[in-house]
Amino acid sequence: MQFTSTPRGARLARRLVSHRLNDWGHPYTSPANETLTLIAAELTANAVRHAPVPGRDFHLRVTRTAPDTYCIEVTDTRTERLPAPAPAPSSAHPDAESGRGLLLVSALADTWGCTPRANAPGKTIWATYTVAP
Repeated sequence: MQFTSTPRGARLARRLVSHRLNDWGHPYTSPANETLTLIAAELTANAVRHAPVPGRDFHLRVTRTAPDTYCIEVTDTRTERLPAPAPAPSSAHPDAESGRGLLLVSALADTWGCTPRANAPGKTIWATYTVAP
């Protein structure tokens, strides 16, 4: 789905992920739903905060790649702002409200990465997560 590059767009994207996972059999308060929703929240927040281009939206895709494995993909149109392959420990103040998003994604997801957007400017940040049986 496509969302506006605004805090409201990020919030709606996060809610969509939670609803979709609930529909796929992972209730709202389950660890799988909460973990994948948090991963989506961090990736969409980064798209809104660090990669907005006026008039251009971000895209979110949630897929089930295997019976218990899910992939969250967030695509934006900003090519020059790429994340570090392995985020360094945050130098943010312990009370800071930002600066730890990719550290959380790295800690929660099985794998994550960044790929160039096909046939258009931008990039896709993706993360996979396998639900424990």
